[in-house]
Amino acid sequence: MYSLPLLPDMGTEIETRAVLKKLARAHAALAELKGVVASIPNSEILINTLSLQEAKDSSAIENIITTHDDLYRSDVLARQFVTTSAKEVHLYATALREGFERVQTTGLLLSADILRIQACIEENQAGFRRLPGTELQNERTGEIVYTPPQHPDEIVRLMDNLERFVNDDGLSDFDPLVKMALVHHQFESIHPFYDGNGRTGRIINILYLVKQGLLGSPVLYLSRFVNQNKGDYYRLLQKVRREGAWEEWVLWMLDGVEITSQQTTVLIRDILALMQRHKHEVRERLPKIYSQDLINTLFRHPYTKIEFVRADLGVSRVTATKYLEELVGIGILSKTRIHRDNFYLNEALFSLLWNVGGRDADAS
Repeated sequence: MYSLPLLPDMGTEIETRAVLKKLARAHAALAELKGVVASIPNSEILINTLSLQEAKDSSAIENIITTHDDLYRSDVLARQFVTTSAKEVHLYATALREGFERVQTTGLLLSADILRIQACIEENQAGFRRLPGTELQNERTGEIVYTPPQHPDEIVRLMDNLERFVNDDGLSDFDPLVKMALVHHQFESIHPFYDGNGRTGRIINILYLVKQGLLGSPVLYLSRFVNQNKGDYYRLLQKVRREGAWEEWVLWMLDGVEITSQQTTVLIRDILALMQRHKHEVRERLPKIYSQDLINTLFRHPYTKIEFVRADLGVSRVTATKYLEELVGIGILSKTRIHRDNFYLNEALFSLLWNVGGRDADAS
């Protein structure tokens, strides 16, 4: 039976030669991503769009499957969701954004913040597990593969230790990316909640990088890597518990940081280039309605509604409708009616996001 260590006492060397070599590449890719994000005129654009992408893939790991269409046609502010799965993905994205704002404000990532994140994802206040009986099973065979701590006092003790490890940099001199890998494994092994552990743990990954100053916005698309390598993810989590295979786990997580940083950097550069093309076209062909705020709105919401333009620009419904119809007229947007609402699709942006998110997921 796996006995969880108190961090940072891992009982073995963590920063091996192979890990140190991989760290240099992961940090370089992450630094490039951070720099590209800083070049976007309004980071809220990326937080809105990419947090939803992260939410979609993180939820898919838990077999909560939705499509980009359903996501963007849902309205979280109006609490109108096309499907239950779309609602769960939006709740994840909301938890990620709220957690980001909290870490930005306090510079800390506390157990209380983790509790709020999970409560937002699950829409309940169940808190840490207090009843025994939680076991993790192989989805395919039903075999019990891991039994996390059962006693509520043990769960609280381990979470208190995790909180200190996350926030007290004097506790160890591990590289922050190594610490992220250790924190994720420890959190998933504590498995402190009845539900939502995986999704909460993946939000913690991003927020920890923000806390350490390695990301300026919560835009690292790490769940896509996990989702595409789901078998390895669960196998390596368990291999640490059975064999103490920390090096293999840390290397895999660093691969994820490097690969997804590179992918997200390419995506953001493509988004920035598309913004510039739309900006020049609207300014030249529709100078009377052009504004940077209007361009930002088109990229904050791939599916734009009249109400979004009204709220973002502070204009009347008539004016918002006029703007959108003129943008349809020059081919920047396409218009579709769903039930009683008109939606205006930024097709070029939608195509960029859809291709990064993966065609296979949307085909299901």
